[in-house]
Amino acid sequence: MRSADFNIRWNCAETTAQETSLEMYRSICRSRFFDQEVIRAVQDRRITYQVYLSIGQETVSAALASALAGFMLFTQHRSHAYYLAFGGSPEKLRDELLGTPSGTSGGRAGSNCLQCHDERLTMFGHHGLIGENVPQAVGAALGSGKEVLCVMGDGAAEEDYIYPSLGFAVTHKLPVLFICDDNDLSILTKTSTRRSWKISDVAKGIGMPAVNITDDPWTILATAQELQSTLPALINVYSCRMHWHVGIGTDGPPEWDRLSLIEQRLSELGLSTLSRQIRREEQAAMEQLWEK
Repeated sequence: MRSADFNIRWNCAETTAQETSLEMYRSICRSRFFDQEVIRAVQDRRITYQVYLSIGQETVSAALASALAGFMLFTQHRSHAYYLAFGGSPEKLRDELLGTPSGTSGGRAGSNCLQCHDERLTMFGHHGLIGENVPQAVGAALGSGKEVLCVMGDGAAEEDYIYPSLGFAVTHKLPVLFICDDNDLSILTKTSTRRSWKISDVAKGIGMPAVNITDDPWTILATAQELQSTLPALINVYSCRMHWHVGIGTDGPPEWDRLSLIEQRLSELGLSTLSRQIRREEQAAMEQLWEK
C-alpha cells in the first residue's frame, strides 16, 4: 500500500494556483536547507545534543500551512518543519538549537519541544511522553473553541490514550484535524511488525472522517481543505524520513524523496525556472543564517 503514488489526486497540481504551489515549494526548501545546516552544526559540534530532523517529511507541514492558516498547533518531536512552515522565525529556531537565550524557549527546550506564542503562530511543544499532545490538543479545542492541528507519528498512534481522545473529539464535535505523519517506523520497527490495524480505520470506527494518502503536497492541501468543514477528522499521510529517528545518521536511501518528485511535477507545470530560483534563494538564505 505504501508508495510514492498512493491515492494521489493527480489533477490537484493543475488546479492549484501557481502562487500556492510555489509557496509550498519554498516552505519545503526552507525546511530542507535549514535541517541540512543543522547537520553541519552537529558535525562541527556547535550542537552537542539530540536533534530530530524533518528531512524527507517536509511536504506535510508545507501543505497543511497553506490550508490551515490560524490553527493552533500541537506537534511532536519532529517539528522543525512545522514551526518554519507555519511562520516561525528561522533565527529563533537556530538560536534555540544553539542553546542561546534568544531561542524559542530561551535555549532550554532544544529540538524536540518547539513552542511559539505570538501573532504569527500558536504552537505547543512536545515534552517526552509519546502522543501526549493528542489529549492536550483535544482539551485545547474544547476549552478555547479554536481550530487545532494535532500531529502524531505512526508509533504514537499506538498509545492507549490516543483513542479516548479521538472519541472525545467526535462526541463533542471539536474542531481538530488529526494528522498521523506515517513514516512506517517507530524508531526502527516497521508498522507491520507492530500492528495489523490502521489508525484511519480506528477513526472511522468511532464516526470520524479519515483518509490515507501519500505525501504529495497538492493532495494533502486539497484533502485538508475539504475536511475543514467536517472536523474532527484524521489524515494518515505516508511519508519517508531520510535520517534516523534521532540524530543525523541514515539507514540507507528512503523509499522515495518527495522533494525530487515535486521538482519534476513543477517542471511539468512549466514552473521549473521559478522553482530553481526559489531553491537557490532558500539554500543561500539558510547558509547565511547559520554563518552569522
